[in-house]
Amino acid sequence: MVKVRTYGTSGPQVIVVHGGPGACGSMAPIARALADSFRVLEPFQSGLATTVAEHVADLHEVVQSCSDSAAPALVGHSWGAMLSLAYAAAHPAMVGPIVLVCSGTFDLPSRDQLTANMAKRMDANMRRRFEEMQQLTDPNDRFRALGSLTMELYSYDLTTTDQEIDESEPGSNSETWQDMVRLQGEGAYPAAFAAIKSPVLMLHGADDPHPGEMIRASLEPHIPQLEYREWRRCGHYPWLEKSTRDEFFSVLRNWLANRFAI
Repeated sequence: MVKVRTYGTSGPQVIVVHGGPGACGSMAPIARALADSFRVLEPFQSGLATTVAEHVADLHEVVQSCSDSAAPALVGHSWGAMLSLAYAAAHPAMVGPIVLVCSGTFDLPSRDQLTANMAKRMDANMRRRFEEMQQLTDPNDRFRALGSLTMELYSYDLTTTDQEIDESEPGSNSETWQDMVRLQGEGAYPAAFAAIKSPVLMLHGADDPHPGEMIRASLEPHIPQLEYREWRRCGHYPWLEKSTRDEFFSVLRNWLANRFAI
């Protein structure tokens, strides 16, 4: 059983899916913001899961615990957006509306562009810090150091740098990411997403080094119902950005409410 935090007492059910893999707790601000209109579940992905299929199985356990007759919405951030799509492709009848917040990449050109964007933002000091981070032997220490560095590179102008990550939980699992890359290389993703019939909204920051328009273009042939919204002066964490925080929450709440007809 994965750990699950709950928020809210009434309304349709929403599952928030954190990034990383391993950024347990980072979706708490989004869960709290939705709790006035929705019942929100915030699962912590298991550090024992090392493949996409295992993460999908863990998420399925959470979805099956939902009490509503209506399928729950999935709101995933970064890797969590990717996992949400992988789950919806495997269990399309179990999923309601899907929101992809600053999704990760699904093809090599997008990953190459991400690498190029990151390189442009790194100075000599940042490169040195990355090299030092890679020497850390403890995976949790390495995850925390990587989180601090990438937050600087991924963001525009934040209200806070506190991601609320629960450091008692396991950190990043590189094996999971390598499995996702393998599945993409074999052509499984994003082709499998054609099975998804739920409405899908992609929210992205123009200053996120993950290339939003390229990611959108890689998904649209398989998810033609995909809607896209992008903000200027916004990086990888829209709910933490000064210029977009309020509008992000407003768009997210209203879109979900309209899809659930509440």
